Amino acid sequence: MTDPKSYRRGTVNPVNPEFQNANRVDKIGSVPIVLPIKEQGHTMQDWFPERVPFQTHRLKVSDLHTLYVEECGNPSGIPVLWCHGGPGSGIAPTHGRQFDPALYHIILFDQRGSGQSTPFAETRENTTQDLIADIEKIRELLKIESWIVAGRSWGTTLALLYAEQYPEKVRGLFLAAIFLCEKKSSEWIFQEGASAIYPEAWEAFSALVPSEKRTDIFAAYREMMGDSDAAIAEKAARAWMIWEATTSSVLSDPAAVASFTSPTVMLPMARLECHYLGKGGFIQEGQILSDASKIKDIPTVIVHGRYDMNCRFSEAWRLHKALPRSTLIDVPLGGHLANTPESIDAQMRAVQLLETFIK
Repeated sequence: MTDPKSYRRGTVNPVNPEFQNANRVDKIGSVPIVLPIKEQGHTMQDWFPERVPFQTHRLKVSDLHTLYVEECGNPSGIPVLWCHGGPGSGIAPTHGRQFDPALYHIILFDQRGSGQSTPFAETRENTTQDLIADIEKIRELLKIESWIVAGRSWGTTLALLYAEQYPEKVRGLFLAAIFLCEKKSSEWIFQEGASAIYPEAWEAFSALVPSEKRTDIFAAYREMMGDSDAAIAEKAARAWMIWEATTSSVLSDPAAVASFTSPTVMLPMARLECHYLGKGGFIQEGQILSDASKIKDIPTVIVHGRYDMNCRFSEAWRLHKALPRSTLIDVPLGGHLANTPESIDAQMRAVQLLETFIK
């Protein structure tokens, strides 16, 4: 193993002198990674206070679907749209709290089938292209000319695809836990990859699948979650979410399991993940990186946990290399969860860095 002290240090970030004091920049080849560190005098930052919406909306986007949308923060501030993960997780209490409510007009929405949007856990008329169109309808509803688009996990997939389709509407990108929605991304978490890191959890997860179907665990679970027997579908959804929660944290986190298996999250997230991932996210294989040149001029900050077992660090690295105006912030001991002190601190500092690019 290489001694970390032997790594060659690069120059500090030239963009923001204040940011230099809280981070170091390592160079791997010619591409910098900003590494949050805890040194003497470095104070770990926490979320901004809990969101308080000043306006909520019920936006009808089709004959079937109506979205829940909320506006928080400063109505005259820099607009930022938050895209939640999953698909299907819905808005969570910590979402958007990386952004100072005194500075930002923070917009959040429950994607089709998620959270307070209706109908609940619905897969009909629910594709990535539908979600991108929904984001444009939200922008038009709120009369916003351009905005920062932010997201985490699946939310980064959606944010990137929206930006590639409407680059002129995007002032900046805040992306945490990159998911490029490639076939190998799904295979890593649902077939072979994370299973080698969490073999005991994988054994429990795969036990629900008959041995003759274990060559394609994902397909077997998709079949079970579509079963007409509600008990079978619910049992499969619970096992799916326990697996995801277990692999989301470097250390065991019972609170994550409880959150992932709550009734408002478990069914829509499991069902919609199967729906979307089973169709390759309704995009071409490799589409996000193939179209990266469309957003090469958009200031972008990327935050990713080095030990994220749900979204591999290599995806953040490949995206970073494809976007010349991006900065990748590594959370050295971070997993997938957003709410560890190190991850929160990295996200807060990433937003501060983004501010220097967009002002």
